[in-house]
Amino acid sequence: MDDLTRGLVLGLLIGEGHFGGDGKQAQVTLRMHVRHEALFSWLLQAVPGSRLYGPYRHGGRAYYQWMVRGTPLRELLRQVEYVPLQEIDPPTYARLCKMKEEYGLR
Repeated sequence: MDDLTRGLVLGLLIGEGHFGGDGKQAQVTLRMHVRHEALFSWLLQAVPGSRLYGPYRHGGRAYYQWMVRGTPLRELLRQVEYVPLQEIDPPTYARLCKMKEEYGLR
């Protein structure tokens, strides 16, 4: 992953990312309006092994959901771990650390 790609992915995670899991495995999720379909297509290329679901229509909204789990998630975390996220955005850093701790991704 080059620096531009890493920066864009990290920006999306800071602005829109959800860090959690299903109780068995960790996952990072982005949920955004269907008008961002081209961005999601780019993400699928930028983060090999990630998945796109939808479009969904619920509560008057139309959106896609992008998810990354397993080995692709570990690779994504490896790509962004040296960025000083704790200084850049402490709340996102805290959510990421909580997910990593809960799912043993240290």
